[in-house]
Amino acid sequence: MVDVTAKAETTRTAVATATVRTTPQVVGMIFDADLPKGDALPVARVAGIMGAKRTPEIIPLCHPLPLGRITVDFARRDGAVVITGSVKTRGVTGVEMEALTAVTTAALTVYDMIKAVDRHAVIDDVHVLSKSGGKSGDWSV
Repeated sequence: MVDVTAKAETTRTAVATATVRTTPQVVGMIFDADLPKGDALPVARVAGIMGAKRTPEIIPLCHPLPLGRITVDFARRDGAVVITGSVKTRGVTGVEMEALTAVTTAALTVYDMIKAVDRHAVIDDVHVLSKSGGKSGDWSV
């Protein structure tokens, strides 16, 4: 693990995204809460939040961080669900991995909940959109 003991404590945020591609019909089922397994979005939101909180348990060498805020939101697109996750902390290292874990865990949950109606769904376009805080400063795509 990287030694972060000498780093300054600052407020740090990161925003990440992931996309679940499926059919427009299945997107409708997701947003209408009409899937055989139930209402995917609230389940995926909680899964994403839980994933962010457990990042150091599943990603080797990630520092455990006191996360102050985690949000997971969903946008409807034609043939896709775009997931955006935002994580905030006050600490000595960034939260990019937590934001990425939030959106990928949420995407996996959506996939799990739709696989009975679309075996060909795809998770893609996973990346960090922005980060702030720390020595390297702020940036966004």
